[in-house]
Amino acid sequence: MKHPIKSVGNINLTFYRGNCFMNSSLSLLHPYPFEKLSQLFQDVKPADLPLIPLSIGEPKHPAPEFVKQAIIDNFQHLSTYPNSKGLRELRESIAQWLTRRFKLNAISAEDHVLPVTGTREGIFSFVQALINRDDAPYVVMPNPFYQIYEGATLLAGAKPYFVNCTEDNNYLGDFDAVPAEVWEKTALLFVCTPGNPTGAVLSKAQFKKLIALSDQYDFVIASDECYSELWFDEAPIGLLEVCAELGRDDYKNCIVFHSLSKRSNLPGMRSGFVAGDANLLKPYLKFRTYHGAAMPVQHQLASIVAWNDETHVEENRRLYRAKFDLFQNELGHLLPLQKPDAGFYYWLKVDHDENFAKMLMEKANIKVLPGRYLSRDTEQGNPGEGHVRMALVADITQCEQVIQRLKTIL
Repeated sequence: MKHPIKSVGNINLTFYRGNCFMNSSLSLLHPYPFEKLSQLFQDVKPADLPLIPLSIGEPKHPAPEFVKQAIIDNFQHLSTYPNSKGLRELRESIAQWLTRRFKLNAISAEDHVLPVTGTREGIFSFVQALINRDDAPYVVMPNPFYQIYEGATLLAGAKPYFVNCTEDNNYLGDFDAVPAEVWEKTALLFVCTPGNPTGAVLSKAQFKKLIALSDQYDFVIASDECYSELWFDEAPIGLLEVCAELGRDDYKNCIVFHSLSKRSNLPGMRSGFVAGDANLLKPYLKFRTYHGAAMPVQHQLASIVAWNDETHVEENRRLYRAKFDLFQNELGHLLPLQKPDAGFYYWLKVDHDENFAKMLMEKANIKVLPGRYLSRDTEQGNPGEGHVRMALVADITQCEQVIQRLKTIL
């Protein structure tokens, strides 16, 4: 039973039975996609075969041995409090990696880079620090999307505005269709390139158009680029790279998020970074000192050796290329497989996403994620319906098993 809203200082809190104060915005949050998936499979009897999960984007390739060793060699730092700003050596290695990878003219390890404990934590906390809830602004985001964009937006007191990413716009979204009155009230624009779940990659021209809109309407662009190193033929361009080409070496109103989770198969290390506009990162660092999400020192030291090495990343790409080639060659005549621009997801078109997911569990014990769980309903419909996300994260042996099972039932 909910009682009337009470006020503590300038913050409105809803009073619940049990003398507990909770943020009323929590009621706006959707269940996470995997909770919905568990509910979908509640009454499904899976095939009598070992489960092969392709629903979650959790890399299963081996973590680099030299990174593991770096953690072991620095266990003494379990007795050390980490600093919110991170080790200077880590920030320098990240700045050097960004310069090499994205051909930057100038980036300061002191001002333009902050380590975060994975992009998920970084994205969530950045939104909390950025949004002025008194303005009740919009946060524009792709649809389908990584659910943290929406959850962070709602808990910060802002309103999501969804840009549908469909086959008609190459799954990149039509930003020209966003009304001027929305841009005028926008505080933040999220883009994800390569996209989750579509694998679509923004072009240089599209980034330039978004930067021009940012200048016109004074909003921040946050580019989630955590899949940027999983490419097939050509490395995806990044937001800071376009800034450098435009001579915007202050990266005004531009922020990027990167992670070692996908690049280096280290999702459990929770190591990433945010980089860009120093005028945004300085107050964000102040927020982080209170937020208390500093990366453990031993993980920072291990992250340095990961960012400094490209050999293991090249091998990672080779493994994903091999798996996509295998699926295309073996199943391309049975399923409408469209190889993504980058990343490790198939965004597969099906007649009915929930029914297809249930069928794969019942007949093959293969778990995939219905697209509607990654999207929201809009006036134009739900762009995730009629798709499933299939993550090629399993090793090559399991992928061969998936192919044989699908051949049997299709």
